[in-house]
Amino acid sequence: MTQTWLTVDCDDFRHIPKHYGHPTRSKSPLDSNELSPEFKLGMRSFKNWLANHDKPVTLFVIADALQNPEFCHWLSNLIEQFGQRITIGCHGLTHKSWSAWPEDPESFQDSITKATDEISRFAKDNFRPWFRAPAGYMAPWMVKPLIECGITVDSSINDTLLTKSKAGRGNTWAQVRAACQESSLIQREWLTKWRLPVNGPALSLFPLSILARRAWQSLPPVLTTNQLSDTVENNTIQITTVYWHILDHAKLNGKWHPPVDETILNH
Repeated sequence: MTQTWLTVDCDDFRHIPKHYGHPTRSKSPLDSNELSPEFKLGMRSFKNWLANHDKPVTLFVIADALQNPEFCHWLSNLIEQFGQRITIGCHGLTHKSWSAWPEDPESFQDSITKATDEISRFAKDNFRPWFRAPAGYMAPWMVKPLIECGITVDSSINDTLLTKSKAGRGNTWAQVRAACQESSLIQREWLTKWRLPVNGPALSLFPLSILARRAWQSLPPVLTTNQLSDTVENNTIQITTVYWHILDHAKLNGKWHPPVDETILNH
């Protein structure tokens, strides 16, 4: 039976392409690494949501977020309170949209080496060599550097009609898949419906939000803590991967939660 992998990205406003990391979209940088009030509310609300069920969640962390003591304290507290229910993957050294820039395997590999060193040193046994490209910008040339950095699982492919360009200029998502298969990099693609996105921003952007909620209503049962690592790293097992953001938990005055049916969370 197919099961669901719950994943969360830990981007604050300063990380998103509007403010950082994209050659044309980044127009208004936010220089401070202080946490936004919305992110702080999202952190508290995410923790409260976790306390209401017993399923594991993987957090994809940007290494530069660890420069903030408040974020570090929150993440350490999650690990202390929820144990192996919390796994930590790599979301980059910064939130640079690598495939939107000219190919630069050497710099990319250097950044991922530094990121995995910093994140694994912090998260220790809760770290997994799993990667998600910032903003889903993933090109074929990025696969080999990821392998060289010891990454075993990538969760970046978002093959939709609205995200073709994220595979890099002149590339297709089919080419990204082929590069992963050739290098034996396990690929955990995001859930889509009718070739449209249903994760992340799509959960809140009308009319995609309607489609997204319908797709999430049909999610299969959620992986348990004991199943998580062995299942995610087993290329012969199909899973359904969904994701949202810590910032989402700040919506509705902190009452927002992912549209996962409580029956599959508590199954």
